[in-house]
Amino acid sequence: MKYSEASPAIKPILLLSLAAVLALPALASDRGEGPLDPSQPTGITVEEIIQRFAAKEKQFKIAREQYTYRQSVTVQTLEGDTVDGEYKQVDDILFDDKGRRLDQVVFAPQSSLVRIQMTREDFDDINHRMPFVLTSDEIPEYQILYVGKQKEDELGTYVFDIAPKTIDKNKRYFQGRIWVDDHDFQIVKTYGKNVPDIVGKHRGGQENLFPNFTTWRQQIDGKYWFPVYTKVDDELHFSNGDIHVRQVVKYSNYKRFGSNVKITYEGQEISKDQSQPGTTPPPKK
Repeated sequence: MKYSEASPAIKPILLLSLAAVLALPALASDRGEGPLDPSQPTGITVEEIIQRFAAKEKQFKIAREQYTYRQSVTVQTLEGDTVDGEYKQVDDILFDDKGRRLDQVVFAPQSSLVRIQMTREDFDDINHRMPFVLTSDEIPEYQILYVGKQKEDELGTYVFDIAPKTIDKNKRYFQGRIWVDDHDFQIVKTYGKNVPDIVGKHRGGQENLFPNFTTWRQQIDGKYWFPVYTKVDDELHFSNGDIHVRQVVKYSNYKRFGSNVKITYEGQEISKDQSQPGTTPPPKK
């Protein structure tokens, strides 16, 4: 998101190290996780956990591309407790009669945002990086640090902090913490932000900053943990002043599309008949 007026001063781009990522969850201790147990996993090595969830994430990424769903986005700016600007849009993510992916806008009232502007990167984050996926193909790009074991609601999870090893030009990454279910070996929650913030002369001196967010997943078809709810409640520190931003993204009505593409899970094909009509987002935290 960028400030609506060109900023008179430029802040340098600040990329957090993996050590700095460790501090992020401490700032959000009200998200409802249980106590963190820093002991090593039993009966399995950290490297085996990473390999198993990365392989499952690759299956998940392919599977989600074969589902239709509804995506609802609300972005607000606040002055104190008062909402002084809002952007809303609801899209159905569908397929046309030739099996091509398409977005169908269902609801899109005129935006009343004044102090910030939504950017191309914001929309790209909503569609691709807030429902974060870390597959075996992306593993080499990240530092991955095992943090411990933790209860997430009723689930037992392994917790990892991750950060990009390097920042390639024109490419963006997730940086933060992930929770991996200790039974299904799939990511069930993420907390962090998308990096880098974009600041520089090539953007006319404007700052394009990105908030911390939490994304919860829920099991669909008894197999895949798909994102169902993303929440942002953060301050963006522009050089012109801080802006309180609140954002909610809901992903609902997941349904398997009737294509010829086979979706497998642990070597077994998933039938289209297993699709469920939808999900209920987790409670706000």
